[in-house]
Amino acid sequence: MILTFALFIPWLGALALAVLNGWTQGQARRVAAASAGLSLLALVLAWFGFNPDGPLFQHIDEVSWVPSLGVAYRVGADGIALAVATMSAVLFVAAILYPVETRGQPRQYYAWLLFLQGAALGVFLTLDLLLFYVFFDLTLVGMFFLIGRWGHGEAQTAALTFFLYTFAGSLLLLLGIIGLYLSLESPTFDMRVLIAEQPLAGTGAYAGLVFLALMLGLAIKTPLVPLHTWLPQAHVDAPGPASAILAGVLLKLGTFGMIRLPLAMMADTFAEYALPVAILALVAILYGALVALGQANLKRRIAYTSINHMGYTVLGIAVAAALLTDNPAARQLALTGATVEMVAHGLITGALFLISGSFWQRTGDYALDHYGGLAYQAPLLTAFTVLAAFASLGMPGLAGFVAEFQIFTGTFAIYPWLAVFGVLGILITAALFLDMLRRLFFGRLPTHLGRFPELSRREWSVLGVLSLGIVVIGVYPRFLLTLIDASSAILVGGR
Repeated sequence: MILTFALFIPWLGALALAVLNGWTQGQARRVAAASAGLSLLALVLAWFGFNPDGPLFQHIDEVSWVPSLGVAYRVGADGIALAVATMSAVLFVAAILYPVETRGQPRQYYAWLLFLQGAALGVFLTLDLLLFYVFFDLTLVGMFFLIGRWGHGEAQTAALTFFLYTFAGSLLLLLGIIGLYLSLESPTFDMRVLIAEQPLAGTGAYAGLVFLALMLGLAIKTPLVPLHTWLPQAHVDAPGPASAILAGVLLKLGTFGMIRLPLAMMADTFAEYALPVAILALVAILYGALVALGQANLKRRIAYTSINHMGYTVLGIAVAAALLTDNPAARQLALTGATVEMVAHGLITGALFLISGSFWQRTGDYALDHYGGLAYQAPLLTAFTVLAAFASLGMPGLAGFVAEFQIFTGTFAIYPWLAVFGVLGILITAALFLDMLRRLFFGRLPTHLGRFPELSRREWSVLGVLSLGIVVIGVYPRFLLTLIDASSAILVGGR
């Protein structure tokens, strides 16, 4: 029942905020933080109760729903799902606590955040393929309202573009799910059955079409180039905490879906297309870094680095799927690295987008050229931004390095030339973040920033917790790797 509690307590909090009037900003925030925090606590307890030597899925709850169609309420988690879900819960608590202008509607704002948390956790924790799709689609609803109602600039246009573009991807995903469902002799939406039976193995063109539908739908969500065009404007116009959730959690629905569906359920088919997927990932790595380097807008620059970093994740997944050589250790390493990258990127980029929200709250401006010299004016803000930036560029001792080291080590064993070109992305990422730090914090302080305020206690407390996670994973990743390795070994070695 522990995963069911983690899944539904945010929705109960959202319901309370939605139907009961009279909440002040502080009361609504405290109710939301308590609901999100209880969900996080349940996931932490599930983590401690997870047995790495046990079966792939644990903490299973199952209730029959529509037996004639093979639909049931099924939740459970492997180590990969538990790691990403826990990171997501941490980021939701951070987003709820972080200061933001709710425009006189705190009750609605925090209710939508809690609704979004329940839907996102549902994607990570469900073991029913139909419920996976339902939760996947519900995340679009929550983020649509957060961008459209509490965003700035052309927020409604950005929200509409986000919804229509990603909803089109969801429809492709649905077609792939139906194809998987119909391939079974006894149709069921139970993910465990699909993983065990591999029903589309050896079915040729049909399997290829199902794989294409799944991967296109998930690639839009990730997003991979050239299916990324909805992302930058959605980030720029969303409020800072919503941007943190969009990058830190919702993008992971795409890469997690690649692991849970095509990699786990269509291993042979994915192996056939592993190289093209890896090449697309390399394009995303280099394109995202190069375009980010050319951005003069703080938030848009961070948004394009997300495309770059999700390219690393997809590269690791593609390497895990490859069967060019009999090297399961390298493929397992790449899959573990891809999962760590999801966790690390969530914490790092979540912190960067929260920081960008702090800039907006103070000046209403994201233009890098309007800043400079803030290192003495706001040393705490400078310190947290430097830490997150260095973690994002892969500095040893921080979370990003742990992930990228494993991904590139595994890739070098399978596709060495891809690894060589992929490393260029790290070099470009270093250049773009160093340039960003220089333009924000060094040089002369412009006169209009003479009263630029330092981080508030709530801001530095939230950023401090995220930064602690980034450092702990970088210095002592064993607690995370032990959880993930058990599941990645089964998924890669169980072929």
